[in-house]
Amino acid sequence: MLAGYTPHNKVRLVHGGADYFATLVQLIDEAKTIIHLQTYIFTHDETGTMVSNALLRAADRKVQIYVLLDGYASQHLSKQVIQQWKAAGIHFRWFAPLIKSKNFYLGRRMHHKVFVADGAKGMAGGVNISDRYNDIGGQKAWLDRALLVEGQAALKLHIICRDMWAKAYWSANNPKKDEFQWIQGVIPEEECLVRVRQNDWVQAKNEISRSYLQMFRHAQSRITILSSYFLPGSILRKNMMQAAKRGVAIRIIVGSVSDVKISRLAEQYMYRWLFKYKMEVFEYQDTILHGKMATYDGVWMTDGSYNVNRISAYASVELNMDVRNDAFVAGVEQELEELIRHHCVQIKPEEYFKNTGLFKRALQQIAFETIRLLFFLFTFYFKQEKESAPPAGEKRLGKPRVAKSDAG
Repeated sequence: MLAGYTPHNKVRLVHGGADYFATLVQLIDEAKTIIHLQTYIFTHDETGTMVSNALLRAADRKVQIYVLLDGYASQHLSKQVIQQWKAAGIHFRWFAPLIKSKNFYLGRRMHHKVFVADGAKGMAGGVNISDRYNDIGGQKAWLDRALLVEGQAALKLHIICRDMWAKAYWSANNPKKDEFQWIQGVIPEEECLVRVRQNDWVQAKNEISRSYLQMFRHAQSRITILSSYFLPGSILRKNMMQAAKRGVAIRIIVGSVSDVKISRLAEQYMYRWLFKYKMEVFEYQDTILHGKMATYDGVWMTDGSYNVNRISAYASVELNMDVRNDAFVAGVEQELEELIRHHCVQIKPEEYFKNTGLFKRALQQIAFETIRLLFFLFTFYFKQEKESAPPAGEKRLGKPRVAKSDAG
């Protein structure tokens, strides 16, 4: 058995938008004993109201419900909604940074997006609970994905959420264990290798970063990365470069527009480095790209909340699921092929340099260096404390350091 993987799981790739929220509401409506919902953004709009109403229905059925929201990103959720939840018996807490205001936070943020019901079915990905992640009012949802898992990996999600809930408050009287007893009979007969991966510097976990390093080190033929806010740091870039030099074909799918304009400019500056090592760049055209997914060689894929940048690597609480199953991964790769073919435009090096004048190149470099500096200031300590450990049997790359050109 490969380290960390559980064999008995059923997995489905869930599309952001109507598919995701229909699946989420169905899972809530089918829950019998206990629900954990932990997310970065929960907005009291049409989508948030739909999810809230489903939670209230479950509470009326006497399902135990635990909701944990990031105290910075969800700070504008109305007090009336929270009071309504508490009155219905829903347990609610904030995951709070050390210091925060309306426009600033200091300390780790809970960036993962996880739902699990009865310790038997769970979903994790990059989708927040807000209208912009849904197909609402004629607007197409931001491009995102999640993995729906049934089986042993879902129990792992339950344990992680339980422990995260318990540690949300630093209290000796806060019990770590719940009274939930998992029913062994729900283990599916299907065999699909799944492992749950976390990044959380407080718990000394850097598992998702290691998954990406393993991908670059083990890939033999092809890698495809779908990524929002794509600004890999020096360690990942070194391994990407080494994979490309081995002849691995690397394709990067990013958005043509972004909700964070400075990040978009910095990404475009990165194109120069990607082109240098013959990596292909594709820009998604339909709407904002928010997904975080990678595959290699038709044998492995990962999906979750982890952005390929330094904030996700060293500062945020992130959660991904890795899948090793040839049939499933082949389906995911085919979907990415269709996305590239019908919804993306390839950025060719000659076109990029022809259409990017000196002023725009300078603006891109300023954005790149600004983000590099901000990432450095906010994550320097975490980087020194917890650099990615090498996979079993591989040598360490050396003492972590911050390169002058480190973007994220």
